[in-house]
Amino acid sequence: MHEGEEHGPLAGFTVGVTAARRAEEFGALLERRGAAVLHAPALRIVPLADDGELLAATREIIESAPDAVVGTTAVGFRGWIEAAEGWGLGDRLLETLRGVELLVRGPKVKGAVRAAGLTEAWSPGSESMAEVLDRLLAQGVAGRRIALQLHGEPVPGFIEPLRAAGAEVVAVPVYRWVDPVDITPLDRLLDITLARGLDALTFTSAPAAASLLGRAEKRGLLPELLSALRDDVLVACVGPVTALPLRARGIDTVQPERFRLAPLVQLLCAELPARAHTLPVAGHRVEIRGHAVLVDGGQRPVPPAGMALLHTLARRPGWVVSRADLLRALPGSGTDEHAVETAMARLRTALGAPRLIQTVVKRGYRLALDPVADNPDVSGAC
Repeated sequence: MHEGEEHGPLAGFTVGVTAARRAEEFGALLERRGAAVLHAPALRIVPLADDGELLAATREIIESAPDAVVGTTAVGFRGWIEAAEGWGLGDRLLETLRGVELLVRGPKVKGAVRAAGLTEAWSPGSESMAEVLDRLLAQGVAGRRIALQLHGEPVPGFIEPLRAAGAEVVAVPVYRWVDPVDITPLDRLLDITLARGLDALTFTSAPAAASLLGRAEKRGLLPELLSALRDDVLVACVGPVTALPLRARGIDTVQPERFRLAPLVQLLCAELPARAHTLPVAGHRVEIRGHAVLVDGGQRPVPPAGMALLHTLARRPGWVVSRADLLRALPGSGTDEHAVETAMARLRTALGAPRLIQTVVKRGYRLALDPVADNPDVSGAC
């Protein structure tokens, strides 16, 4: 942050959040760093007490105990035990789990298991489901019955190898995800994405990514969405499993090294400012972001029409851009070039430095670019 800056690293950027779980926490982390957050859950979680599939799987495990149970998430394991208690099956489920081999993916699940009065048989140091799979296959699973506690989404590449090796796999679907009751927020997020109103779109689960793609396809907007996500909107996923539906559509994604919300926020704090366009203009340092501009480190909120003009001028910094070209950049402006003059006046006021943009009589407008040799930003496109 430069001297005098009071904004966060995400100031001026708009980030879309598709998460259903922990969305408030995620949004707060982004907003504390200056981002404008647009939240639209792509899915909703079926309440555990109403989930007939989880109840059926729990009864099946109690009535016919598996040889091994794999715990994948702490919140999912705790939710399973709490749901069983609500159905009056808590003691019977715990008694069953005490008699089987309990494998847990990491320390958080281990804590949930021990809090329930149980003891895990083994946990990988890597927190990797691949390592859990390798251990099971090395032990031999032919004829064995293995229960897998899911957490809202399948575990790709886990169940299939076990079944191919002769195991019977029982899925325990804790926190199943289904379509939102109200699809309006998701449609709004989709429309804003298509209009390039987002700088980044985030996903914390593969089903959420698949849901957004599916909704776009249902509305006949999938090609437009793919174009936006491939070319203009940064797509950030919490991990590689979450990214699978997007990568299958040819969409590049970024992911943090640690698959957690805080590292995902840190990644956005690095990626989005690096994509901003910075120029030396009329003796000022101007950084053009999604919906705001930083002038000498101070944030200047700019209305959408002004941002459209500024992005157009910045595509050819220092060159004159005609009123006709600027008019085409204005959303819903029609054919009245007076709209350009009105939007330009408001833009100059918002920037707080009128000399940043020069009027070239009878020709148009230009950014008053400083003559700086070997400036790598000058030739870049905005």
